[in-house]
Amino acid sequence: MINNVNHFLEQERTDPHKAEPDSRIKNFNEIYGHFKQHEAESQAARCLDCGNPYCKWQCPVANHIPEWLKLVKSGNIFEAAELSNLTNSLPEICGRVCPQDRLCEGACTLNDDFGAVTIGSIEKYITDEAYSRGWRPSLNINKEMTDYKVAIIGAGPAGLGCADILIRNGIKPVVFDKYPEIGGLLTYGIPPFKLEKSIVRRRRAIMQEMGVDFKLKTEIGKDILFEQLVNDYDAVFLGMGTYKMIDGDLEGADLDGVHQALPYLISNVNRELKGDNDFIDMKNKRVIVLGGGDTAMDCTRTAIRQGAKSVTCVYRKDEASMPGSKKEVANAKEEGIEFMWNLQPLKISRNNNELIISTASTDLKADAIIIAFGFAANPPKWLSDYGVDLDSKSRVIVKDKLEDFAFQTSKENIFAGGDMVRGADLVVTAVFEGREAGKSICKYLKNLIKS
Repeated sequence: MINNVNHFLEQERTDPHKAEPDSRIKNFNEIYGHFKQHEAESQAARCLDCGNPYCKWQCPVANHIPEWLKLVKSGNIFEAAELSNLTNSLPEICGRVCPQDRLCEGACTLNDDFGAVTIGSIEKYITDEAYSRGWRPSLNINKEMTDYKVAIIGAGPAGLGCADILIRNGIKPVVFDKYPEIGGLLTYGIPPFKLEKSIVRRRRAIMQEMGVDFKLKTEIGKDILFEQLVNDYDAVFLGMGTYKMIDGDLEGADLDGVHQALPYLISNVNRELKGDNDFIDMKNKRVIVLGGGDTAMDCTRTAIRQGAKSVTCVYRKDEASMPGSKKEVANAKEEGIEFMWNLQPLKISRNNNELIISTASTDLKADAIIIAFGFAANPPKWLSDYGVDLDSKSRVIVKDKLEDFAFQTSKENIFAGGDMVRGADLVVTAVFEGREAGKSICKYLKNLIKS
């Protein structure tokens, strides 16, 4: 165990090994390796354990970061895993996909002068390593399961966060999702080079061992009526995310060769998962991706792995204004992606086999264009038909997180959280809202006992 208070001066920040660009663009494997035990312990020992843990306050789920870094430093990996999983329902996933440079690591006291503690990579290491040694989460329940059961619609981050809280409090969650795998965009939207799908499947196994039931390939409103679900369960949680693509009313967005980001990414994931031959292929094409967020980076880096002749990301503002992770932009640059800043697309047109993007200052030519402007809420019609209130942007209206029964909708036994409440956001914020909604459901059901 390292007890040198000046360790952060002697040991520089080090990330796990990253595959070289020339080799990693030839496959869809995760590009980052794993810390060995001594590496994780040495990096964790760089933490100053400062009295005011800015890293924790900047984390949406308020992870006990200094505490589990100390446990890693001392080699107590099972205790670290238990603590990490107590505040975050998907720590090994957040460790891979969170923009730590904007959150915990960006707030680290060492960040400016010495390099932040590698919090994200250690978070990933904790659960990966503990699980490989046989660890499984404790439910921390000192009571028997209740007779309550809650239906959760959507097996994405919000739904999984809610299910985690409920099962730990003795309430049976049953999670419904129309897809054959859990995870939502974790599985179907995020490329495998950032998050290998075996990690999501492992989380499913963990949650099933905890007692969570999954009813997959089941579409509410089609296979089961929403009214039936409300009648059969003591409460319902809505965590269906946002899947409606924003095209900015860009003229020419419907032309052949112009693709929306999500269908493009889903088709490639299905190719990786199931070997589908019916996918959107960018091989030997000049590709332009419009947008500046993480989804745009996912598209650029997917296209280059498919063998695109060239890939260019076009963003309407400057680089400093890009909303995505700086790490992902850096990875894209390493892989040969070109960037063009301060260009606002005005329209897309076609000249024979060539697509043309017109801007105020220049015309850009491409064989294929991917639009990655983000996602908007698109709740199913049966939700409003049932009387659940929506705002002007079609987001579900819920009680504030500081109110009693936070994340409760206009129907007292229906709760909601994640992107369909706040709009497209981070995985970790969806986890947080699902967990908070789960706590409110527990309180709501406890109050029913008294009535």
